[in-house]
Amino acid sequence: MEKKRSWTCTLVVQVSLCVAFYLSLNLGHPQNSVYRSRGGTAGTKPIDVYFLSVGGGFRPLKQQTHLLKLMENVAKAYNAKFVVNISEMGEDDPLTQNASRLLSSMNIPWYTTRASKNQKVGCFMEQINITRGKTLTIASMDTESLQDSMLKGSMNSFANDQLNWLTQTIEANPKSWFIVVGYHPLVVCEDKQEKFEGKNVYEPLRRIFMKYGVDAYLSRQGCINRDFQGCVNYVGITNPMKSEFYSDSLNASRAFQKEMINGFLLHRVGSLEIATYFITLRGEVVNKIVIQQRGKEVM
Repeated sequence: MEKKRSWTCTLVVQVSLCVAFYLSLNLGHPQNSVYRSRGGTAGTKPIDVYFLSVGGGFRPLKQQTHLLKLMENVAKAYNAKFVVNISEMGEDDPLTQNASRLLSSMNIPWYTTRASKNQKVGCFMEQINITRGKTLTIASMDTESLQDSMLKGSMNSFANDQLNWLTQTIEANPKSWFIVVGYHPLVVCEDKQEKFEGKNVYEPLRRIFMKYGVDAYLSRQGCINRDFQGCVNYVGITNPMKSEFYSDSLNASRAFQKEMINGFLLHRVGSLEIATYFITLRGEVVNKIVIQQRGKEVM
C-alpha cells in the first residue's frame, strides 16, 4: 500500500513539474524553472529549433563554470543546435576557451563574434531547416572592422566585402528567418538619452536592415525600448564587464539587473515566431520576448 502511495505521489510531482514548465514558456511568467525532462514535449513543437546566446568576457572562475554547466544542461534539454557568444575578443574570449574544455560533451558549434581566423568575410553563418520552405539563417558581421574602416573616413575593401556578402546572403534566402549578429550595438545609452552610436559608422548596415527587412539584430546590449524606428528587432546581451549603463536603461531592482548581467538567452524559433527567454544562473526564466516575422517587438 505504501509503495502504491509513493508511486502516486511521484507521478503527481512529475505532472506538476511539466505543467509548471509549460506555463513558464507559454505564459512568460517570471521566476519559473527552465528545466524539463529530456524526453518531454511540454511547451515545444516538433518544428521548433533552439539555440543559445551569451555575453562573453571575464567572470570569476566559479561563476563561469556554473554558467557553462547550466548552459550545457539547457542545451541538452532543448537539443540546442548551436551557441552564439557575443564578445569583442573573438576566439580569445575566456568563455569560449573554457567552453571547449568543459563542454566537450555538448558536441554543438560554439560561435563567437569578431572575424574568424579562417574566414575572409563574415564571422560565421548557420542555416537550419525549420519546416517546409522555411529556414533560420544567422549571419555574423565583424562590426569592429566596419567601425575601424569608417573612422578612417572611407570603407576599405574588407568592409565592403562584408556588406556585399551580407546583402547577397539575405537575397539568397528570401523565405528565411534572418538574424544578423555583431558585437557592437547600433543604439547605445548616453546621458540617459537614446541615440544611434556612430551613425556614420553603422549607417550602411542599418540601410541593409531596412531595405531587406532583417528580422533581428543580436549584439551587446545598447539602449532598450528602441526598435530602430521600424528597421529591425533588437536583442541585446549584457556585457559582464561593461554593464554600468544597464541600470539607467531598465526600470527594475538591482537584484534583477544583476541576474540579467550574469545569465544567458534561450531562443526558440518556429515557423511563425521567435521567442527569446532570459535564463538566470538559478535556471529561472525572468524575461521573455516574442518576435513575429517582420514585427517590431524589442528586448
